[in-house]
Formats: sequence, C-alpha cells, structure tokens
Amino acid sequence: MTQIDLTGRRALVTGGAQGLGEGMARALAAAGARVVVADLQDDLGPKVAESLGDGHGFVHLDVTDDDSWGAAVGRATGILGGLDIVVNNAGVEITSLIVDLDPAAVRKQLEVNLLGTALGIKHAFRAMREQKSGVVINVASVAATIAFPGIAVYSATKSGVDRLTRVAAMESGKLGYGVRVNCLYPGLVPTAMGAGLANDVARIGLFGSPEEAVGAVVELTPSGRLGEVADMADAVVFLASDAARFINGAGLPVDGGMGM
Repeated sequence: MTQIDLTGRRALVTGGAQGLGEGMARALAAAGARVVVADLQDDLGPKVAESLGDGHGFVHLDVTDDDSWGAAVGRATGILGGLDIVVNNAGVEITSLIVDLDPAAVRKQLEVNLLGTALGIKHAFRAMREQKSGVVINVASVAATIAFPGIAVYSATKSGVDRLTRVAAMESGKLGYGVRVNCLYPGLVPTAMGAGLANDVARIGLFGSPEEAVGAVVELTPSGRLGEVADMADAVVFLASDAARFINGAGLPVDGGMGM
C-alpha cells in the first residue's frame, strides 16, 4: 500500500516473526514506518527485523506476561525513540469440539488471545498517553462474527478482543489519551495457522478433508476466495494512517464478506 505514507511513525507488531504478523510488519515498513518485531521466536524474529533494513528491530515478548510487556515496550521505545503504533496480532487457535474441550487448551487461548491483547493495550496506552496520540490495532477474527464449528473458544476470545477494543477506545477518549483503538476481523488466510485449522476440523470429523473445509469457507465468502496476507496487512496500514483519523472503537471486516 505505497500510497499511504507512514514516514516518521514507530510501530511494534506482536507475533511479527511469521504469518499475518510478519506481513503486517513488512507492510508498515514499506509504508515508511520504523518497526519493532515482537515475538517469542528468538530464531525467526531477528531475521525478519534484519530483512526490513536499518532502523528496525526485534524484541522478545511473551504477550501473556505483564513484566515481559514492560520490558519489550521499554526496549522498543529505546530502539525507535518512541511508539506511535501497536498491533496486537499474536494469537493461537486450538481446534476442538465443545464436548472434547481440554481446560489447558482453553486457558492458553484465553491467555494469549485475550489477556495478551489486554496487556498490549495497557502498555500501549502507558507509552503513548503523554504524547496524546497513537494507534492501537487489535487483530480479532471473522470467527468473532460467525458460528463456525470446532473453534468455540477461539471465537469467544476473538469476540472478547472486539469488546476490549471498544471499551479501550472509550477510555482513551474519556481520559484524554488521544490514542485511537480499532480492530480488524481477518477471514481465513492460508498461513500455518489457517492450514492447521483446515487440517484440524477435518481430523475431528467436521469435514471429509482439509480441502472440503477450505471449500466450505470459500462457499461462505461472497468474494469467492480465501484471504491473503496482503489483504490484512494493507488494512493495518490504513488503520494506522491519518486516512483513518476519525475511525475509532470500530471493527473492520477483512473477510471477503464472509461475516456479513
């Protein structure tokens, strides 16, 4: 999305070592922002940051840990000289029928997807409120708006991300922080997570094969295809830009119409 200029903006992207997060980090950098990739993957993350060029960086981050957030944001602001954009992208999906739910898997999704996003908003606000400007973009999912079998807990956590987004935007406004908070609802993208979901819903008997599961998703999508990483990354660049300056507390579907 080269027509949007984010030169001078400073961004942190969680889960930026691969998949959607990597694509978002690359798109922000291509638009002119300096980017810190934040991830648990200390092998992949630095390589992504290095490939972005000079002025970018990597920080280790466990999004479920408050102290890790504090340290990561401190290091990121040291690298960048401040912080203007936080993309709370890190997430996990563990497929299961409700009758087979594993409490440990439920807790993991709650902690990464919901607690991780809440802590990301907390530390973004603390880093940005004095400058009275900034943008937080939370990554929810089309799963927050549809009833797709096998992903009940994931869907619930992503619905929670939507509510967190809206309340956070209101708090920011009421307290005069000047930070916009929005979220996007990606459709299914054939990243490692998306491919894993197709395999998993077939494995537990909801579809005859992964290909059948993908076909069902496409059938539900008016645009007639799966999403691409670039579709989601371009939406993040837009929400981070001044072109979205009066968009606040909103959820942007980037799902080809699947969740309408």
